Formats: sequence, structure tokens, C-alpha cells
Amino acid sequence: MINKRLLVKNLLAHNDENSFYDKKRKVDISTKEGKAKFLKHICALSNSNPKNNSYIVIGVDDGENAIVGVPFFDDSKLQNLINAYLTNPPIISYENIPFPNLPLDKVVGLVTIRAQNKLTSLRRNIWKYWGGTVFYRDGSMSMPKTFKSDIVDVNSTIVTSIENHAQNNIKLTLDGVMDFINLRHRDMESTYHVFKELFVVCWAGNKKVVKGETYYSRVDIELINEQVTLFYSALDEISITYTDDVFKIVEYVHLGIQEQFKYYPLEEVVIRFRESGTYSIDTQLLFKPPKVHKKTLYHIFNNNNVIFYKLKRNIELNQGEWKDLYNVSNTYLICYLNGFDSALQKLEEIKPYLKKFSGGIYNRYRETMRILRKVRYE
Repeated sequence: MINKRLLVKNLLAHNDENSFYDKKRKVDISTKEGKAKFLKHICALSNSNPKNNSYIVIGVDDGENAIVGVPFFDDSKLQNLINAYLTNPPIISYENIPFPNLPLDKVVGLVTIRAQNKLTSLRRNIWKYWGGTVFYRDGSMSMPKTFKSDIVDVNSTIVTSIENHAQNNIKLTLDGVMDFINLRHRDMESTYHVFKELFVVCWAGNKKVVKGETYYSRVDIELINEQVTLFYSALDEISITYTDDVFKIVEYVHLGIQEQFKYYPLEEVVIRFRESGTYSIDTQLLFKPPKVHKKTLYHIFNNNNVIFYKLKRNIELNQGEWKDLYNVSNTYLICYLNGFDSALQKLEEIKPYLKKFSGGIYNRYRETMRILRKVRYE
């Protein structure tokens, strides 16, 4: 079993990017340009490593090789994006790896790419890249290339060595449990459970019981064996249930308009642990958007547009508009989910203006975009 934190350290020890791994300060797939560049690197690494894993490490300063972290990213639908745009798509996973020197809301992103031993290419046009283009890693660069023969495997030995040096052991597991409970979350209720005498899952959060049901907020859940954060949110609430071999998370999101907010189930994540020492993670979208009368939505949409107009021109907001600013991303989302297609463009354009504010306004925006990603890719 690979300890992903050790794996990241071993990859970074190579310092220079190469044909089996890349490192990024951040990745943004909210724009066509960001999607295109991400797909280019996935395609190139898949073609450069037909018989072994390749990796992208996200949250690393490229110049100093320093770990700076990125916000927790739980987009389980990334494989859908890969399948939609790539021919012979590799199997990918995105994992959030906590590091002791980072704040609780920051992790290192690790993308693992497993090629299918077939040539991968762009299925269709995206941004300035043409459909049919084949990318390949030339050192640290992802470049278009024409293949006249089979892909040559040159990295299996070194990748296997790196992965072997990242194997977990009892000390790392015990240290991870103690660090999670006694240091990182000593201010809230935390616990752990062992599955199949092998897998250790720790979770922490503010616990509350409503009508006999237990919910957690400010939640952090980690698979200690692999040093992978399974869930993190400072805003949303979840329920946790488990048996001898299954750990289930149901995530809820707080949405509404005009003070009429409620919790809506967003997604269910089920982790199944097997006697063979393996596990699987299955996700199911549960979200049903709130239905709001069109007349009310027109009023809210126009009010949001006025706020956006004032932000762009540095015009002072009135007291009511300041109050609405916190939920402007949330209400734009509700408008979009109820048929206001132009609300999506507004939601994307308002990002740099909300980023200037403290008090949770930008965090609210990030949570809104996370919901949107899940719904759109589904």
C-alpha cells in the first residue's frame, strides 16, 4: 500500500519535471484554456508511459520546488472530462494529500495517470488544440508528436522504484492517527475506525444530532494508510455511516433565497474495503436543485446584476446589497439551475471581484463552483 505523502516527496526529490511526472502551482479547469492545458498534459504523460503510472503534483512552486498547497478539490467527475475529450483515455484519479506545514484547508493535489497501452489523442477541438492531436513528453515539455512506430517504454523501472520507496508501514500509520487526533484536530471531536484489520479511516468535525440523526460540520476525513484526505469542507454538513466493510458519506449543501435556506443532499460517497487489501470508491449524485418561481428569480437575478455592476465600477453597495453579497454566487447558481443560462457567465465573470473580500464571501463562491462542477459533469 502506497503512502501518497511519501510518493509526492519522492517525486519532488527528482526536482526536474520529466517524462513521467509534472508539477504545477495550480490547475484551473473552470475555463476552456485551463481544460485544454490539463488535457494536453494528461495526454502527453499517458503516451510517454504506456506501461506504468505517471503523475502530476499540484500545489508546488516550480522555481523553488516548495510545497505551497492548493484548496481541497473533490471533483470525482474528472474522469468524465477525460473520457469526453480524449481517444483511448487513460484512467486517472485525483487525490488530496495533507502535509504538516500546510493549513488545514490546503493540500497537495496528486493526479495519477494509468495509460491503457494505446495511443491517446484529442477526440475533438478545444481552445487552440485540434482534434486528433497526439501529445508526448519531451523532457519537461508536453509537445505534439507524430508516431511512426509503437510507443517505447523507458520509465517502468524508475517509477516502480519510486513507488516501492513510498510503501506504508505500521509506524507511519500510527503516527498518522496520533497526528490527526491529537494535533490537527484537538479542538473538536475526532475518532477512527479500522476496516478489514488493515485500513484506518479518521474523521473529525463538529457533531450535532437532529431528530435522532447525526451530522458533522467543519469536517475532515482521511484514509491514514495512504495519507489521502477523502473529504474536507469548512461550510457543508455531512452524515457518516459505516459497517465492517463499508464507509459512507452523504454530503449536504446549504442553499436558498430570501432567508429561506435548507440543506439539500448533494452527493453520496461509498468506500468498500475488501479482504484482498484493496478498496473502491463509488460516488452518486443526489442533488435536486431547489425550484423557485420565475418571477422571484427575475427579481433576484436583476438584483445580483446590480451588485455585480457596482463591484466592477467600485460603486459603494447599500446595506441590503452588502447583505446579499455573501449569497450572490449561491443565488446565481440557483438561477442557472432554473433555466437562466446567462447566470452561468455572470458566475464565472464575478470571480475576481469576490476574491477581494474576506468574511467567507470568496469561500462561499468556491463552494458554489464545486457544486456546479459536480452537477455539470454528471
